[in-house]
Amino acid sequence: MSDAEDYPVSHLIGATTVKGETMVQSSSGSRSRRPTLIDVARLAEVSRATASLVIRDAPGPSANSRERVRRAAELLGYRPDMAAQLLRRQCSGLIGVVFRAREPFHADLIESIYASTELAGYNVVLSAVVPTRDERQAFDALVASRCAAAILLGVSEASLGEFSRELPVVEIGRVPTKARVDAVHTADDEGVRLAVSHLVSLGHEEIVHVDGGELPGATERRRGYREAMAAHGLEEWARVVPGDYSESSGSAAARSLLASAQLPTAVIAGNDRCAVGLLDEFRRNGVMVPGQVSIVGYDNSRLASLAHVDLTSVRQNTEELARCAVQFAIDRMGSADAGPPRIVERDPELIIRSSTGPAPSKR
Repeated sequence: MSDAEDYPVSHLIGATTVKGETMVQSSSGSRSRRPTLIDVARLAEVSRATASLVIRDAPGPSANSRERVRRAAELLGYRPDMAAQLLRRQCSGLIGVVFRAREPFHADLIESIYASTELAGYNVVLSAVVPTRDERQAFDALVASRCAAAILLGVSEASLGEFSRELPVVEIGRVPTKARVDAVHTADDEGVRLAVSHLVSLGHEEIVHVDGGELPGATERRRGYREAMAAHGLEEWARVVPGDYSESSGSAAARSLLASAQLPTAVIAGNDRCAVGLLDEFRRNGVMVPGQVSIVGYDNSRLASLAHVDLTSVRQNTEELARCAVQFAIDRMGSADAGPPRIVERDPELIIRSSTGPAPSKR
C-alpha cells in the first residue's frame, strides 16, 4: 500500500506538481493552490494546533501524531510559509487564558483579566477546559491563535512545566513546586485561619474541614485549618473530610457527616461550590443552617452572594490577582529574558453572611 492510501483523501479533489511544488485543488473546483497547514492536519486527522506543534517540533503531540503529520506533509509537499512564521514571531498583542468552564471563581477572574488587559492595550483569547476538552487541548488552541503569552487558572503542575516551554505563562491559584513560572496566589492558609477564628468567636469547637484533595490551594487550606485548630486548642475536634471543589463532593461530605455519631457545629468547605453542596444536602435533610450547622466557603464567588445561599466566604481579590498576572504576562511577552520567576501572594478577607451563626447549645 502506498503512502497516499494510508490517509483519507476525500476532502482533496486533486493534487498536482507545478515547478517542483504540490498544488492542491479545492473541493469547490477553484484553481489549484499550495497546500496549507490545514490540509496537512486534515490528511493526518489531527487538529491544526497539533499539526502546528509537529511542524515546529514543539512538545505535546504523541509519537503517532507526529509520524502522521510528517507523512502527510511529505505526501502533500507542504512547506511552511516563512513570511507567515516571521509575522507570528512578532508580538500578537494577544494574551490567552486557560480556565475551567464550571468554576464560578474563574469567571470572576476572567472579568478582572479583561479589565486589566484593556487598560494595558492588549486583547484576550479564552480557552475552556471541560469534561470533553483537557488542559492540553485548551492550551493548543491558544498557541494556534498566536497568543504571545498565557494566563493559566489552576492547571496541573505537570501542565505548568510543559506549557511554559511553548509560551510565556503565568499561573493564578497554584504555587509552583517544580515548574519555573510566574505565579500569583492568595495566602490560602491564612484564609482558612480567618474562617476558623471567626467560627471560634461564635463559640464553635466541633469544626470540620472538607478539603480540595490535590487541587490548587487545597494543601495550603488544609494546613491552615490544622494550624488554626491547634492554635485555638481544638486539636481533638480537628477532622478533614476528603473532597474536591465540586457541589457533588459537598453533598457527599454532608451525607457522611449526617451518618456519623455526632454532627459537627460548623464546616469549612474547600470552596464555594463545595459549600453549596453541603448547604443543599443539609437543608434537604432538615438540618438548619446556621441554627444547627454553620458553613463557610472559599473564593467569595458570585455563588456566595446569591440570596438563597448568602454564604460566609473567604474572599480572594480577583482584581489584584488579575492585574498582577496580566502585568507579568506583558513583561514576558516583551522580553526574551525578564528575569527569574516571580511569586506574588495576596491577602485574603473573610466576608461574613448569614450561613454562620452562634454555636448551638452544648449537647
